[in-house]
Amino acid sequence: MYEKEKEEILHAALALKEYRLIALSGGNVSIRTDKGHVLVTPSGMIYDSMVPSDIVVLDIDGNIIEGTRKVSVDTEAILYILKKLPEVNSVIHTHQVYASAVGLVMDVLPAAVTTLPNACLGPINVAPFSSAASLEMGIMAVDYLNNKRAVILKNHGVITVGSTLKEALYSAVYLEDAAKTYIMARILGNPVLLTEEQVKEAVGKFKPGTYGQS
Repeated sequence: MYEKEKEEILHAALALKEYRLIALSGGNVSIRTDKGHVLVTPSGMIYDSMVPSDIVVLDIDGNIIEGTRKVSVDTEAILYILKKLPEVNSVIHTHQVYASAVGLVMDVLPAAVTTLPNACLGPINVAPFSSAASLEMGIMAVDYLNNKRAVILKNHGVITVGSTLKEALYSAVYLEDAAKTYIMARILGNPVLLTEEQVKEAVGKFKPGTYGQS
């Protein structure tokens, strides 16, 4: 059941590891299928050791449809996000270092490089602290996403979303790139930020049909 989708989730998880956005068993990857089922990575498993059958299939209320593994401890938060945001079909949670570091000292990661609005649709809010394995984590994400594809959870990590797994993955990768660049610029001096008009232009450049191959 959903073998192709499970492979895509594993590929995305390994990409997150390659870009050093997750380590060992930290974080999670999930998608909503066109049949309304939710596929979530299991709890506490190292990504390198996962196989497709380790991915758990749930209904939107959290009932297990397929799989024998314990589901991610953040599943309650993931399902809350998917219920509240019908346009979202993928949720990724990471503990990526640079974006998380920004969240310790700022309330917003500003748009200083075009890749942030390209992938995440603009400046990214920092939500108040919420612990792992809590509904509050999902509530904070929904409340602070502000129509963007990412939110930083203070003292915790990052949640990215997308209408597709690719959008959520790109958001996580480019958010970290933007956070790293911004931190380095702050060390050197006062970063020059994109104007509101430049942000809008950057968002438009990355819309479906304008970037990438058809």
